[in-house]
Amino acid sequence: MRRSLIILAATLLMTALPTQAQTPERRLLTMEDVILNRDLTPKTHLTQWIGASDSYAWVDGTTLCATDARSNKRRTIISLDELNSLLSTSFKSFPPYTFDDEQSLVVAAFGMRNTIDLKSRTVTSKYKIPAGQNLTRQSGKGGIYAYTRDNNLYCFDGEREHAITSFSDPNIVCGQSVSRNEFGINGGIFISPDAKKIAFYQKDESAVTNFPLLDITTRTGTLKNIKYPMNGMPSEVVSLGIYDIASRKTTYVEVTDFDKERYLTNITWSPDSERIYIQVLDRPQKNVHLNVYNASTGKFIAQVLSEHNDRWVEPQHPLVFMKNDPSKFIYSTNNRDGYWNLYLCNDGGVIKRLTATDADVQYVAQDAKFVYYTSAEVSPIDNHLFKVEVATGKQTQLTKAEGWHNVAVSGSGRYFVDTYSSLDVPRVVEVGRTDGKPAREIFRADDPTVGYNFAKITLGSVKSADGKYDNYYRLIKPLDFDPTKKYPVIVYVYGGPHSQMVKNTYLGQLRRWEMYMAQRGYVIFVMDNRGTSNRGAEFEKAIHRQCGQAEMQDQVAGLKWLMTHDWVDSDRIGVHGWSYGGFMTISLITNYPDIFKVGVAGGPVIDWKWYEVMYGERYMDNTHNNPEGFAKTSLINKAKDLRGKLLICQGAVDPVVVWEHSLSFVRECIKNNVQVDYFPYPCAEHNVFGKDAVHLHQKITNYFEDYLR
Repeated sequence: MRRSLIILAATLLMTALPTQAQTPERRLLTMEDVILNRDLTPKTHLTQWIGASDSYAWVDGTTLCATDARSNKRRTIISLDELNSLLSTSFKSFPPYTFDDEQSLVVAAFGMRNTIDLKSRTVTSKYKIPAGQNLTRQSGKGGIYAYTRDNNLYCFDGEREHAITSFSDPNIVCGQSVSRNEFGINGGIFISPDAKKIAFYQKDESAVTNFPLLDITTRTGTLKNIKYPMNGMPSEVVSLGIYDIASRKTTYVEVTDFDKERYLTNITWSPDSERIYIQVLDRPQKNVHLNVYNASTGKFIAQVLSEHNDRWVEPQHPLVFMKNDPSKFIYSTNNRDGYWNLYLCNDGGVIKRLTATDADVQYVAQDAKFVYYTSAEVSPIDNHLFKVEVATGKQTQLTKAEGWHNVAVSGSGRYFVDTYSSLDVPRVVEVGRTDGKPAREIFRADDPTVGYNFAKITLGSVKSADGKYDNYYRLIKPLDFDPTKKYPVIVYVYGGPHSQMVKNTYLGQLRRWEMYMAQRGYVIFVMDNRGTSNRGAEFEKAIHRQCGQAEMQDQVAGLKWLMTHDWVDSDRIGVHGWSYGGFMTISLITNYPDIFKVGVAGGPVIDWKWYEVMYGERYMDNTHNNPEGFAKTSLINKAKDLRGKLLICQGAVDPVVVWEHSLSFVRECIKNNVQVDYFPYPCAEHNVFGKDAVHLHQKITNYFEDYLR
């Protein structure tokens, strides 16, 4: 599934709530609190580094301030009154801002981009931001915009607009994201560092099957076709164009690897803008080539390295060039040593492994001596900042407090802003030093839920079904918990790739609905199984060609551990999930009917042959090569085994898990005289938002109240 959507579906309306001791005078959550109350989220303290300096900017009331990280001295950048005066605006609060450099403040609001020279206190540029999709701008002064409109690509230099492509065929799309946002792809425009060239994706969807969605807002209903490449069927054909702004000519990169339905991923410009690097992946997703091409001619220069995996190889990250030696770059992969690690390379291939860590790592920043990264090496549910000395390989942990740390390193590499939380800590912001000296706290969020009554939350682990791993869980016991009583259990499940539901963040990444149900007397159990992220390649790839099997085994193993406690009513166990979690919900209730009595499945995958190419073929292969796996995992074949109560909810114009899935399951239930409940959400896509989400969660709640109490 598209990663951004999966993650959104997996964490539907996710927000954190603090643990509080029971106090009778405190109130319970309402459903509106669960979905719409933003005041229940911890306050933030947004900071950003100013250019390459060691000063960071932040807003204090109506004043934009800067603080020097070394001296801790504060100064005023600009007041809201002065900003309004310069821009002839009437902002009531400080608007979003960025910096082109240390002296150039940029405020983009109401469709205008305004640049203020902070030294002269004058507006140096002011122009209307062009209208278009996938609006992309080169950072720094003199940047240009590139964007798409009606499937064609345009650029804007601050004065005039230029058309880059002019296709009339609606099947040709330029400058948009491709491959349904898989492989780390989240855009389709790549401006060169010198701002003289624009690389862009161009996809031809001529052979891709149309899938109809019904628009009921028109008088008679209108069919809207989307391009949906199903497993084993023709897919989009992607190419990479490079537009030279001076000559206004486009050159296409000459990629010859694999067949025409290959994937072009993680596009990276060389620092001198003369070369462009592409990670070329074959359609079966078992081979990737890192190639370099001439950016002026599109000609192939060399294959830097290649990777193969019999299950899958999944490029996720663009290259990062070394600032002090642009002939070298950092390459990220989990295919060489079993975990996501960083490797120092040049055009001749791998030079050495930078992060010798048996844990997944993520690049953050670099300076002349060190590379900074975050890692799960302390614990799979914690995220910490480390540095590695490039010359020696010496690794040092920089963040100390337990929890999940999100960091931004200053341009010099001497300081970092660290925003973190943990189970009992709502949010803390610190300014740390990369030399390891103590950090300075600059913000600590108050408990936003002081007036509410919350149940106890516990994080822990239980062995996976194969006994090889510790699977982490989040457990919530009901209010007024009495160990002599027996309580119904709701398992909230996602369980699919690129997800992690349990983290040592504020309240363990709790969803408000979980607390809502715990307040009503339910035990809530959430656990990450094999196949989820941040645990290494072997853990993730346990699901290959048989989605749902290892995941179910692990979920049942965790539940059996839970059922050893006398306060669990083993006759009242329900399960709920959305998207991949919907697939898991129906899988569990049909494969383990003696355990699961009630299920609510949202937007569920029913049969992987109806799911899209990029995601589905990675994990399941295709229908021709893996007929046994598709038959085993298909829930069509399990409809006859449904014995408990099952509610399926589905967005009626879902472009991710199309309606064919759930309707086909309902049809199969009818064929087998099996009762199932079904509720569509008109005009909703894969996720349900706003007031519709209030209705949805009330329906889910009512279903468990009716059949699991």
